[in-house]
Amino acid sequence: MQTVHAMKIDNNTLPDKDILDKVISGDLDSFDVLVDRYKNRLMNFVFRFVKDYDVSEDIVQETFLRVFRKSRDYKAIANFSTWIFTIAGNLAKSELRRRKRWRFFSIDYKNGSEKSFELPDPAMKPDRATAVKLLNENVQIAIDTLKVRYKEALILRDIEGMSYKQIAEVTSVPVGTVKSRVNRARTKLRKKLRGHTPDDELFH
Repeated sequence: MQTVHAMKIDNNTLPDKDILDKVISGDLDSFDVLVDRYKNRLMNFVFRFVKDYDVSEDIVQETFLRVFRKSRDYKAIANFSTWIFTIAGNLAKSELRRRKRWRFFSIDYKNGSEKSFELPDPAMKPDRATAVKLLNENVQIAIDTLKVRYKEALILRDIEGMSYKQIAEVTSVPVGTVKSRVNRARTKLRKKLRGHTPDDELFH
């Protein structure tokens, strides 16, 4: 039992690439470690595009399925997080294109039909949690008005905390273009949110 426990602890501290190598070698249970590491981040990322919890779950599950199926192709990829976010982002954008084709896409938040997906902090005080929730809602509404290319760059930079280089790899555009998109997105958001929330709460 001690050996098994030690193995689990070791798995949890291994880099993503080493975990994937174990999966490729036949240790399929190790894939759960990658799922635990990325599922919440991917849900937040995808949901900000599609704004539907069930659809986001489906996209995240499909992302992990593709990662598993193409795990042997990862050798040429420099960063695992870049790879998995690229897959999730492409699936999310495909969903948006599908909606546009069928005229199902809507960004109307006033009817209350959309379900919000957030990861609450158990330690957060109720008054602070309410303020943060309101801020998140205002920011999300503003983000939804951005074009997809600006939205993606902003989410990856300011919400997921990726470097400009990583975002360039995910979006397949030069670093300079990424920086330009992030700056333009921030400028547009500041204008839209002026009077609703202090800038220092949004961009730090």
